[in-house]
Amino acid sequence: MGDFLTTEELEGLDAYWRASNYLAVGQIYLKRNPLLETPLSLADIKPRLLGHWGTTPGLNLIYTHLNRLINQYDLNMLFVAGPGHGGPAVVAQTYLEGTYTECYPSVERNSNGLLRLFRQFSWPYGISSHVSAQIPGSIHEGGELGYCLAHAYGAAFDNPDLIVACVIGDGEAETGPLAASWHSNKFLNPARDGAVLPILHLNGYKIANPTVLSRISEDELSALLYGYGYDAYFVEGDEPEQVHQALARTLHTMVLKIREIQHAARQPSRNEAPQRQLWPVLVLRTPKGWTGPKFVDGCRVEGTWRAHQVPLANFQAPGHVQQLEEWLKSYRPQELFDADGALLPDIAALAPTGHRRMSANPHANGGLLLRALDLPRYADYAVDLPTPGSRRAEATRVLGAFLRDVMKNARGTANFRLFGPDETASNRLDAVYEVTAKAWMDPLEADDLNLAMDGRVMEVLSEHMCEGWLEGYLLTGRHGLLSCYEAFIHIVDSMVNQHAKWLKTAAGIPWRKPVASLNLLLTSHVWRQDHNGFSHQDPGFIDLVANKTADVARIYLPPDANCLLSVADHCLRSRNYVNVIVVGKQPEWQWLDRDAAIRHCMAGIGRWDWACHDDQEPDVVMACAGDVPTLETLAAVTLLREYVPDLRVRVINVVDLMVLQSSSQHPHGLADATFDELFTTDKPVIFAFHGYPALVHRLLYKRTNHDNFHVRGFREEGATTTPFDMAVINHLDRYQLALDVVERVPRLQDQRHAAQARYWSMMEKHKLYLIEHGEDLPEVLNWQWTPAP
Repeated sequence: MGDFLTTEELEGLDAYWRASNYLAVGQIYLKRNPLLETPLSLADIKPRLLGHWGTTPGLNLIYTHLNRLINQYDLNMLFVAGPGHGGPAVVAQTYLEGTYTECYPSVERNSNGLLRLFRQFSWPYGISSHVSAQIPGSIHEGGELGYCLAHAYGAAFDNPDLIVACVIGDGEAETGPLAASWHSNKFLNPARDGAVLPILHLNGYKIANPTVLSRISEDELSALLYGYGYDAYFVEGDEPEQVHQALARTLHTMVLKIREIQHAARQPSRNEAPQRQLWPVLVLRTPKGWTGPKFVDGCRVEGTWRAHQVPLANFQAPGHVQQLEEWLKSYRPQELFDADGALLPDIAALAPTGHRRMSANPHANGGLLLRALDLPRYADYAVDLPTPGSRRAEATRVLGAFLRDVMKNARGTANFRLFGPDETASNRLDAVYEVTAKAWMDPLEADDLNLAMDGRVMEVLSEHMCEGWLEGYLLTGRHGLLSCYEAFIHIVDSMVNQHAKWLKTAAGIPWRKPVASLNLLLTSHVWRQDHNGFSHQDPGFIDLVANKTADVARIYLPPDANCLLSVADHCLRSRNYVNVIVVGKQPEWQWLDRDAAIRHCMAGIGRWDWACHDDQEPDVVMACAGDVPTLETLAAVTLLREYVPDLRVRVINVVDLMVLQSSSQHPHGLADATFDELFTTDKPVIFAFHGYPALVHRLLYKRTNHDNFHVRGFREEGATTTPFDMAVINHLDRYQLALDVVERVPRLQDQRHAAQARYWSMMEKHKLYLIEHGEDLPEVLNWQWTPAP
């Protein structure tokens, strides 16, 4: 087979690759003398050498060849860099394309700009060694491994003209999230979605060990990828000319294959639905740290784990400064840059222009493309409530009707999807199936329900994939919501952490436009997982989110369906937040009518006058956050009417958890004066909380009356038991809350012993009935709110 590239094309590609490698090495090592205009000295080298070289030449090679492909086929292409610390390569490429200078004008395309480019890398308050939000063209934080492929597919959904080139490092390929993400191709519809071009880069090593996929045979790896549903193409070598030729030919073939798949699926005359195809995947095998030092101090470096980070690190050692200079000069910078430090015009012309540059693709700055959702009036879905506590409803089922019409209104713009790990119906959101099905590209069987190739509900039993898809979808300018069992959202703790960090960083970058918020609906929660038991009982995710910066984190605990509607509408309209909504799916008593719910949620907290008996000067404040804690608090109020008829009780409900923080700590925090007016400065506060009690104490530790707060919540006591017994074993039940009041109100101290005896008598009655009948006491099951006489 003859050469695919002409001599001129080959020389151009190689020059561009050398230029990007030179810039990458310069970023890692140099703080001055960027073009080696004088002999390199120790004074030119950074005192702290941070960065990663090993993956960089491979990333530069791939990016350079993708640029050629974009020009040849006028492609709309996005680049996702999976290898953890590929920053030197991607920064180099964005600089060569000119996008970096457009975003940061002080980093000019001359020797002064090169100096700034090099000096800022891994420098105090400069840029990081991985591909962060600061880098134009990126939608993917490269600091943690495992998520690139899910992000890439999320970006491709509903983007029919987009190809997402996703480079997967062979170390990253060992992670669980990445291993599952290969299955994303089974949810990609070539008729309406874009394409993902996975590039598995095998350079053989991680930080200190070989990689699994680099050591198995080509036949075994090909079989593995075929099993995942891919048609594998292999390119390998360590001779630049041979690799350039093979890579150019192979990428050309793969693009034609993608176009063939999409063309066949998009034929208007087609009589049958498109079948799931074997999408192409590239396996590129090149040496780790290619083109870098082959040996350092007698030890082999290129092609080994020693090339992972900084191949030359000890410049006190004899000859190392000279070796670095030889390495830099091996790229022949005098053939790449002019005397002023600008890339030579014939080399610069090889890059795409305008929005065809991967670093300037609008999808990589999704806020540029974001269109507001056409949201229906959420008040139209409200539960009709004549009086508080007069009706039961399933909060998430009510929300499902609202989301159904959100989905319906978004069909024309294709900018909203619902994500979840096989739980949409379980979480009572199945009304959405009235307007769309679940995405499914494989053959259907007789008993299958709500599956279709054009479905817009994304279900797969991997929280990692769902979260990754949603993040990629949001970061490229669309909207979505993920619903999940509360206990198992912990599976994506780290992903949410990374996304929150991305949002925080992006918010400080003027050219990055706000994207739709990451909305997480947590249901099937701790207090209603009595049937599944302790393994399904954990409310701790909100503790994680509360740790995030106040400019990003939002936590909502709506007490009923109407409050859930208001909160959901707010979250779907918001930008640049991580919104966590926690609410149950079981039938529960409803408390606020439509208008009251709107007012309550706008404030985030409120005194429920209809439940209070305090004459503006309470003996005790009973606060609650969460649907089950609200139920138990109101039940305790009715008990206290019997126990202490003249007791002055104030009931406060919290929807927005972050109002508990001081306004100096969180934008949603209440001012101290307002907080004191609600909670008083000296009265006991019995707080029934959805999660771990320590979180409430942490949020309000600066408040005047903090020492009088007594918080009840989940105590890590779980079991397969009844709903009410879950509250009992965690001391959140109505009888415990009523006892807490008696024990802490000063004027009731003479009733303490009688109250304690009454409590233990009730606990004995409860346990005996529970064991005998397998359900809760009738007075618990049949309890209903009654207004005070």
